[in-house]
Amino acid sequence: MIFETERLIVRKLIIDDLEGFHELESNSNVLKYATGEVKNFLDNKKELNDLLKKYDKKNNNFWIYAVENKLRKEFVGTVALVKDGADDEIGYRFLEKYWNNGFGLEICKGLISYCKKLKKPKIIGYVVDNNIASAKILKKCNFIVVDEFVNDNNLKETKYQLIL
Repeated sequence: MIFETERLIVRKLIIDDLEGFHELESNSNVLKYATGEVKNFLDNKKELNDLLKKYDKKNNNFWIYAVENKLRKEFVGTVALVKDGADDEIGYRFLEKYWNNGFGLEICKGLISYCKKLKKPKIIGYVVDNNIASAKILKKCNFIVVDEFVNDNNLKETKYQLIL
């Protein structure tokens, strides 16, 4: 286990997560504001295997973890802690059937606590401006706007930062 919140456990991905991982990464609604595109089962299997290999890689700066519902012991999404230049970027994705349950805010607070334990000086998050729910979560967690720009998909995006 990497860390836990009241209702969620964050842990390393495992090959048994493939079905949920594929459901997550093949849903156009989940990926609507994210980098990347909907992938088929074989592409998602390859991506999951690549992510698993990164856990053993020395000096890895790209961590994607599974989010599991504590009570039901089921895969509900992923969280990310990745290097973006000198910054540590956080992110999260949930299966659409788990939206509107407060998991986004809960996992963001958990990521903040985890990053404090890792002694990160600050964390950042990028949100496409049309993704109002994610912007609200970062604002509730006291992130501040540090940049606004148009991304590679020609969408307005905001960079948020939280000093820890």
